[in-house]
Amino acid sequence: MDLTTATWTDVRDLETDLAVVPIGSTEQHGPHAPLGTDVLTAEAIADAGIERVDREVARAPAIPVGIAEEHRQFPGTMWVSEDTFRDYVGEAVDSLAHHGFDRVVLVNGHGGNVDALREVGGRLTRAGDAYVVPFTWFAAVGEHSDEMGHGGPLETGLLRHLEPELIREDRIEAARAGGADGWGDWTSYVNMAYDAAEFTENGVVGDPTDGDAKRGEELVELATDALARLLEAVAERDVSRPERR
Repeated sequence: MDLTTATWTDVRDLETDLAVVPIGSTEQHGPHAPLGTDVLTAEAIADAGIERVDREVARAPAIPVGIAEEHRQFPGTMWVSEDTFRDYVGEAVDSLAHHGFDRVVLVNGHGGNVDALREVGGRLTRAGDAYVVPFTWFAAVGEHSDEMGHGGPLETGLLRHLEPELIREDRIEAARAGGADGWGDWTSYVNMAYDAAEFTENGVVGDPTDGDAKRGEELVELATDALARLLEAVAERDVSRPERR
């Protein structure tokens, strides 16, 4: 059940304790892909995963702004601090738990959110408020994950499959030419760059020409299958906390 279109009485009568919260970012994805890429992909995978399980799930509205200051040189990018993000996500989950949705999967589409979401999940779970598990779709697509990049083959392919009209096809070659091969500027196993603009001219990392709609379809299938398995596991898990050893 999508909470955005449901009424409060619909939600009152819903017999489930399981909820999904899509979380993304509003940030540059090169000259060819939209600022909302991370939100769009998180929502699409979340909805596909929910559709695949044979149980009721409450689907919360997406959280569209995340930890993305590393893209601040590119116009249109929005961000909040890590503290604000953790607090916002945590309080949003608390409100779901207040209504009985105390098993929550956070479906994430932005790499900059990963560490903070893990912290939020651990904190809320340990406090006993809810059992909260973050899921990042591009970490669940097998060997494809190695080519994640930024506005690269995975995100471009996914959008070519899901929302092809949003990809500026006439800018693909420029996106490839002005992009970086990898994320960061590395010396002695240390990334010396804090902002994306330090190592990529146009914000792209990876080759978007390697991401066609067929690859995007495969990515959706892999991520959806992984999320569906996770939703079942979260729904069935014994979430009581272990006794002190």
